[in-house]
Amino acid sequence: MQFSFIHAADIHLDSPLKGLEKYEGAPVDRIRHATRDALSNLVNVAIEEQVAFVVIAGDIYDGDWKDYNTGLYFASQMSRLQKEDIPVYLIRGNHDAQSLITKELALPDNVYEFPVDKPDTVTLEHLNTAIHGQGFSTRSVTDNLSKNYPEKVEGYFNIGLLHTSATGREGHENYAPCQLSDLIDLGYDYWGLGHIHLREVLYERNPVILFPGNIQGRHIRESGNKGCTLVKVKENQVKHYEHRSLDVLRWALCEIDVTGSETFEDVLDQIRIQLQDIQSQHNGLFIAVRVIVNGTTNVHQEMVADKDHVINNIRSLALETGFGDVWIEKVKIDTKRVIDVDELKEQYTPINSILRFLDELAEDEEALQSLMSELKDIQKVLPHELKGKSAELDFSSSTIITERLDDIEDLILHQLSKKGEVRSS
Repeated sequence: MQFSFIHAADIHLDSPLKGLEKYEGAPVDRIRHATRDALSNLVNVAIEEQVAFVVIAGDIYDGDWKDYNTGLYFASQMSRLQKEDIPVYLIRGNHDAQSLITKELALPDNVYEFPVDKPDTVTLEHLNTAIHGQGFSTRSVTDNLSKNYPEKVEGYFNIGLLHTSATGREGHENYAPCQLSDLIDLGYDYWGLGHIHLREVLYERNPVILFPGNIQGRHIRESGNKGCTLVKVKENQVKHYEHRSLDVLRWALCEIDVTGSETFEDVLDQIRIQLQDIQSQHNGLFIAVRVIVNGTTNVHQEMVADKDHVINNIRSLALETGFGDVWIEKVKIDTKRVIDVDELKEQYTPINSILRFLDELAEDEEALQSLMSELKDIQKVLPHELKGKSAELDFSSSTIITERLDDIEDLILHQLSKKGEVRSS
């Protein structure tokens, strides 16, 4: 006997994608509907591959629903599978634990949800398959749930569903932790895990144990190809498994070293090349890119002094390069000066006096408090459109002002270099 099934997890339906909608001209609808479109793609793959069933290892939702539309959309996609006689077996994770979801909808008859108080087993006699699972009753489950999972059903293909951090993963809460040996010792043939958003194969054969990752990246820390795992079974053994892409928007990092660049145009040329390369790698998907510019360059002061100019030129470049399918999530300027400021401070010039004053100011708390008071008075009379730039005009503590002193040095050096009063070494 042979059949195939899909293992998915961490759908996080209607979870907001972070860092994009706030920009003028952003494709808001594509961003807002990304998790729904990815779920629709999951159903498409299941139907196209004529799978025997689908298993979902938790976090279907992203917490309690704002309204019933989230649950209705999930139900509508399950109905598409019901029409094709494809059953779905699911467990709740920490984001859709029984205690979190206050609104409930009856799901189509093809959907079976495992209990949250103890593990249960469903046997599919026509496929000679047994599926074992337990969902989360509360958001924070710190017990090793796998310890209570039943023994395998002899002579059957056994699947375990578990929402877990396993041995622990950076960036994820340590929920339902377990050791790899806990899973192996149960003798199952496949473990479908959820909770970790990066695809990872923990054990390759007898049993296969893996996290498929989430089906749609939601921010820059969830970059790369996202989707589900298609598993093919023959004679009660996993014969093949493969990743299938489902995401409709992909996150990517564009990091460039502009050491030696003499003009901002040189910097833009390097970014253009990298953006073109990123777009070619992702098969025409909409891409949200974080650009990080580093290196030692004469352009450093210019970029720091006029960040709005830099950021918006890079955004414009992305729109031109990607024909609207590449969007800049954030630009970080981590460049360094070519000018040796310490050397300038040793010279007896007017510039030296200014730079030394800034050094002394950073160490003088009384002077900083006085300056902060004056800046706050200025802030009160600023036009409304400038007050909205809170990050740039935050004078709430002397520490924040101290951290901005390097930017002030760069601004001074930039203005003087334009007049030819400061030269790079």
